[in-house]
Amino acid sequence: MPQPVVELTHVTKRYGDVEAVRDVSFQIDAGEIVAMLGPNGAGKTTSINLMLGLRNPTSGTARLFGLDPKDLKARSRIGVMLQESGVPGMLRVTEIVDLFRSYYPAPLPAAEAIAMAGLEEKARSLVKDLSGGQHQRLYLALAVCGNPDTLFLDEPTVGMDVEGRRRFIEEVAALAARGRTVVLTTHYLEEADQLAQRVIVINQGRVIADASPAAIKSQVAGKRITFTTPSPRDESQFDGLPLNSKVVDDHRVRLLTSEPEQVLRELFRRGVELHELEVAGADLEEAFIAMTQREVRV
Repeated sequence: MPQPVVELTHVTKRYGDVEAVRDVSFQIDAGEIVAMLGPNGAGKTTSINLMLGLRNPTSGTARLFGLDPKDLKARSRIGVMLQESGVPGMLRVTEIVDLFRSYYPAPLPAAEAIAMAGLEEKARSLVKDLSGGQHQRLYLALAVCGNPDTLFLDEPTVGMDVEGRRRFIEEVAALAARGRTVVLTTHYLEEADQLAQRVIVINQGRVIADASPAAIKSQVAGKRITFTTPSPRDESQFDGLPLNSKVVDDHRVRLLTSEPEQVLRELFRRGVELHELEVAGADLEEAFIAMTQREVRV
């Protein structure tokens, strides 16, 4: 049986009286794309740090390629993009990529790593002159330049524009298609839905779901009704409707309900103007919200 890339076994991590991770167990196999989701402070980043050996478990064990995560044999096979990255501002992009390449036994050519991150036009620029989104792209180049077997990406697209995020998703999907393992955390749930074969939801330090995106979405009963309306701020027009949740964002309204026909019938009866109407199954964001809110209520 192949060795898992990552194994956490009954792992708990405490900071004083705070349990950031509580008795977490799971494994990630080679070739998987796994998204770790959870509210702020849920334990996602702590879990990544435990996998990487940046933090030691208070109890339980963490293994990377079957080894202690601090073992250089394991570390030489990974690429990492963390939220708290930082590199010298007075080096050029090509120089910092070459420096990071030198840490690995069989790295990619610098130009290939830079191209994967979409930084070809900035290759000769100083790091300090890059924009926030370009810094994120540079961190991606540094994560892939060692030609790693496994990528760990912690909130990788924060600060990227729409085009940067689109290109990032394409590049990560291409890496996965070549057999790389990808572990990422993200607040952009559509990224997780597009990329991940498997989603691990962490809330209050515990794993509350571990399944495919489709399986997680199927746990949310009901349909999503979305539309625009000229009078969204008059929320009394939604009073008394059988809704599981309601989101009003400017003129865009999103309703989750187990009785879509009744809701629509009543909205039409009340004379609510509905434009760009769409009825579909619940998406990953709604499933995530429903799960985490249910945990809070329990």
